[in-house]
Amino acid sequence: MTASRPPVFELRGLRKAYGEGAAAVRALRGIDLHIDPGELLVLLGPSGSGKSTLLNILGGLDRPTTGSVRFGELELSTATDAALTDYRRHHVGFVFQFYNLIASLTARENVELVTEVADAPMPAEEALGLVDLAERMTHFPAQLSGGEQQRVAIARAIAKRPSVLLCDEPTGALDVATGIRVLESILRINEQLGTTTLLITHNADIARLGDRVVRFADGLIRTVERNPARVPPSQLHW
Repeated sequence: MTASRPPVFELRGLRKAYGEGAAAVRALRGIDLHIDPGELLVLLGPSGSGKSTLLNILGGLDRPTTGSVRFGELELSTATDAALTDYRRHHVGFVFQFYNLIASLTARENVELVTEVADAPMPAEEALGLVDLAERMTHFPAQLSGGEQQRVAIARAIAKRPSVLLCDEPTGALDVATGIRVLESILRINEQLGTTTLLITHNADIARLGDRVVRFADGLIRTVERNPARVPPSQLHW
């Protein structure tokens, strides 16, 4: 991570409300944050604290009610639908708690779905190799464990060489041992490819994996802390 480079994301006064008037749900209530190139940023907080809402806005899946969110020179809050589609296609990789693989396609074919729409994609075999699944690429999702399916989802997300990898509770449906393998894959992508990575979790121990930890509560950032050193996934406990 190079401190002199401009931030990947710059957020100012970001707010998001669902509904109107007294019944409105204020998911974000004024977020100021910058995210640096190559950073692994952990968003930590309980369910309903605003983490996923923020991730959806950063991924171009939702728009803020007010405030500014810039990706480089692109203002996401006012971008057209076409511009947001182009942004998602070329710059963002998503990893969710549930894998969303197509059951009738092999691991390689699931990854190739993304490479077909990317400008300069990584070969599916290379992407699967980065998550230690080179020997499983011809297997169908039903033949893979939950952790292996999640790693296929990670390979699919990074095969288009995104600038940003957004991970929403990627270990939430996994046991500890399997979750460690998934976190190791995410860390490898961040370190080897330099992909700016945001990782949502409600687990304070997993937060030690990141460069910084942003603690959320009630739609607000309570603290932003820099970890003195990243803790390897194998040393985490949850």
